[in-house]
Amino acid sequence: MIETEIVLYDSIRPVRWQDNGLYLLDQRKLPNEEVYLHITSTQALYEAIKDMVVRGAPAIGIAAAYGAVIAAEESTLDSSIGFTQSLYSRLDLLASSRPTAINLFNALNAAKQVVVNNSDPVSTLLAWANKWLADDINANKTIGAQGASCFKAGSRVLTHCNAGALATGGYGTALGVIRSGYQQGLVETIYSAETRPWNQGSRLSLWEFERENIPATLIADSVAASLMQQGLIDWVVVGADSICRNGDIANKIGTYSLAVLAKHHGVKLMVAAPTTTIDLGAESGASIVIEQRSASEILPPHYAKGVVNALNPVFDVTPAHLISAIVTEKGVIESPDARKMRALIE
Repeated sequence: MIETEIVLYDSIRPVRWQDNGLYLLDQRKLPNEEVYLHITSTQALYEAIKDMVVRGAPAIGIAAAYGAVIAAEESTLDSSIGFTQSLYSRLDLLASSRPTAINLFNALNAAKQVVVNNSDPVSTLLAWANKWLADDINANKTIGAQGASCFKAGSRVLTHCNAGALATGGYGTALGVIRSGYQQGLVETIYSAETRPWNQGSRLSLWEFERENIPATLIADSVAASLMQQGLIDWVVVGADSICRNGDIANKIGTYSLAVLAKHHGVKLMVAAPTTTIDLGAESGASIVIEQRSASEILPPHYAKGVVNALNPVFDVTPAHLISAIVTEKGVIESPDARKMRALIE
């Protein structure tokens, strides 16, 4: 009997802690260069998150968890103010790096609870951050299996932006579902939308697919409607940067457009994210702060001082009624609403 090799499709780790500190895979340089930056201060981590060295809500949350360790190390050496005040000041700096990725705030709030009445905050935070990372990877693999169970054999899927290993601790959320579906022989065709203006779909998702030998096809963002019209897509599978208590979600700009198109064409929309992406303080999408990035990211240089400008929102909100399923490590919520979300949270 010949044994078939099991391929796990799980080789990418964008956030690492080593003996001498935190290392982040610089995603601005992919796919041309694979470079890890050594982060040695909360200021450096703040800049790395703000400047998109690390991106994707779960990965940002993991980086923030390790950032709490760095902040605690710095605070033990700060004699100008007390440890707690120094630590909280540094955590507040990290919190100001990006406003929409809720995992960032959930991780920092959890870190504050870890150090309450703790005599060895640095070691305790490091153990906690290691667990936060491990829990994320395990959650992603569970999400992948549960999301893939929604597919029929021969499924054709479209993903937007990058919600893969690069956006998480490893394996990925949306790409975790696609990885699992491909491994099980359920996914026949994978389309990756380029995702302007940072091109996460073309630079990052395609890099992941190629690295792990998973066939995928790149499309311009504007091609999605035509493919749906031709009946060539069965599922749109995306991640999330924030999930509200009523099932509304915020994700990379362009997700809402895909959701409307999918609804019109009878295509299903799956949102895959861990429970650390749930914003318990957001009743609906109206509560989500949408990050606005610099116009210079999309405006050609020769227009910089002219009469024209550019609008550059990073995320948009997709209402729950357009979502076929939200998949977390705790299960699949079909046709999400406030009641079903409340049951998940409780």
